[in-house]
Amino acid sequence: MKYNQLVVEKNSDRKRVGRGISGGQGKTAGRGTKGQKSRTGHHKLPATFMGGQRAMMQAVPKLKGFKSIHAKAQVVYTDALNSLSGKVDNFTLAEKNLIADPFASVKIILRDELTAKIELETQFASKTAIAAIKKAGGSFKKVAVPARKKQAKEDK
Repeated sequence: MKYNQLVVEKNSDRKRVGRGISGGQGKTAGRGTKGQKSRTGHHKLPATFMGGQRAMMQAVPKLKGFKSIHAKAQVVYTDALNSLSGKVDNFTLAEKNLIADPFASVKIILRDELTAKIELETQFASKTAIAAIKKAGGSFKKVAVPARKKQAKEDK
């Protein structure tokens, strides 16, 4: 097909409905008979509308409360830290299988007694856990969640 062979037709006019029986779209003008959708004006209904019957959204039971979009912090108890020493961060805790993922937030909570002297660098710790760490001669530093390293794209 060439540019000079294209068939160009004028855009057709909109259909004029309701102009008498002989017009083809007369009387009900393609709207059927009676009912909300046959009347003039706005007849928009919500997607959940079921013809006056109780809508599905109302019929389905809902759960109370809400579900947080934030991932929960992985919990480590202070008595599990007794086997560690020196600098302790997310990666150290993951190596010792105390947490599942080193790239998620970690919270330290007090349980039993802490005897190890450690330099803890995690995202969260309870006030009592921080006090126990300092009492054992260690320190706590709040740090950001470690970011995953992006993999370099392979060239073809």
